[in-house]
Amino acid sequence: LLQYTRGTVTAFAPFDARADAEALRKAMKGLGTDEGTVLSILTTRNNAQRQEIASAFKTLFGRDLVDDLKSELTGKLETLMVSLMRPAYIFDAHALKHAIKGAGTNEKVLTEILASRTPAEVQNIKQVYLQEYEANLEDKITGETSGHFQRLLVVLLQANRDPDVGVDEALVEQDAQVLFRAGELKWGTDEEKFITILGTRSISHLRRVFDKYMTISGFQIEETIDRETSGDLEKLLLAVVKCIRSVPAYFAETLYYAMKGAGTDDDTLIRVIVSRSEVDLLDIRREFRKNFAKSLYQMIQKDTSGDYRKALLLLCGGDDD
Repeated sequence: LLQYTRGTVTAFAPFDARADAEALRKAMKGLGTDEGTVLSILTTRNNAQRQEIASAFKTLFGRDLVDDLKSELTGKLETLMVSLMRPAYIFDAHALKHAIKGAGTNEKVLTEILASRTPAEVQNIKQVYLQEYEANLEDKITGETSGHFQRLLVVLLQANRDPDVGVDEALVEQDAQVLFRAGELKWGTDEEKFITILGTRSISHLRRVFDKYMTISGFQIEETIDRETSGDLEKLLLAVVKCIRSVPAYFAETLYYAMKGAGTDDDTLIRVIVSRSEVDLLDIRREFRKNFAKSLYQMIQKDTSGDYRKALLLLCGGDDD
């Protein structure tokens, strides 16, 4: 697997799983909970270490750490801490499972995960989904979605994007022309062309296509997608384009809109901070500062409160001003 080095959370040293397990048990034992200890331990250990702590916790006390966290914590802090305890490789599969169960599908989660993960990560998610839930992820998603939105999700689930090996300028020109004719020049839109090209070409090829498209049409590809498509398909196409341009910039924007305005989309905030904390949260922070005239740290500070805020700020790992 890719070795990511742009995370805010790294392996803690010197690490002692048993000592951490004992400190957590003490913090949750008896009346009241010492939340400060719980969050300071769990936000500063990486996921692999958290799994070792859970294992030591069971060995020492015969208790399940996640069950204890659920009974001792409440609300958003509980959701955040339980999310941190989810093994990294299960995290996305679990989020997708919950996005497609019960009444109504959470298209936002499907869009965010499948637009941003690498082909290798998508293959991994499909395998884990099958092992954990004894179900085929593609079948589950096609059962809950429809139309062009469904087709693009299926294309992304194939995880067959062309590898990044050199760029063929003639093909760049051709793809840009095809997109122009499928959208701006056509009465109605040929969505299938957008789905095939955006879902299967290599990242470096598509970045060139977007430049060429701008030259040919005078529009950014995002503007065309915005005008020519709508609903879930539009959101997914835009997410794919943004992730091709820059995954950290896409997540910076996702976090910004999760907190902007009245109310906070805490599920998105927690999911993105937790899932990117060991991957590229430093890059996300940099993009956030560049694009939104304030730091991620400041926005979290302003938008959340209590121990939940404290934990998010620890995961954020610092300010950028």
